[in-house]
Amino acid sequence: MSQFSQQPPSQQPPSQQKAERIIDKLLAEIKSTFNLNVKAESERRGYVELNDPSILLKLGEFLKEKGLDHLKSITGIDYPDQKKLAIVYHLSSYENPDLASLILIVKTYVPYEAPEIDSVYSIWPSSWTFERETYEMLGITFRGHPDLRLMFLPEDFEGVFPLRKSFKVRQEGLFIDKQA
Repeated sequence: MSQFSQQPPSQQPPSQQKAERIIDKLLAEIKSTFNLNVKAESERRGYVELNDPSILLKLGEFLKEKGLDHLKSITGIDYPDQKKLAIVYHLSSYENPDLASLILIVKTYVPYEAPEIDSVYSIWPSSWTFERETYEMLGITFRGHPDLRLMFLPEDFEGVFPLRKSFKVRQEGLFIDKQA
């Protein structure tokens, strides 16, 4: 039977049973402390939806204290019909072997009119590049980031950010070379 088989908890290897208990316990603590929507997507993957981005830093500090010391990635998603942008954080651990195989996803939203959120750089310095890239591609400003500037686009870039759904690829110039 493959490792992805759906076995009842009593038939799962002890390491999977332990991981399941850890994710459930972590999500229960998050729910009771912050009253957030949480979901165990699998025995090694959890999801937290943060509708109030103003508590992101408090949640981040809490998660780091719980052992989630590694920010794996930050990405953004454009929801033009809802006039909002999502910011998605993937967290894990280097230090804690029990948490090293887990991934916790934290998703929050900012409105189109004010695409700003606090930087998590003070909690997870690995956010340095992720926040800069998300800023550049979606136009989300990370307040408190020590060096929020463009990395890939020209310094004089103006217009729609490239990962927004309203972005239209031009046939010549910056994004697509003319065909010979």
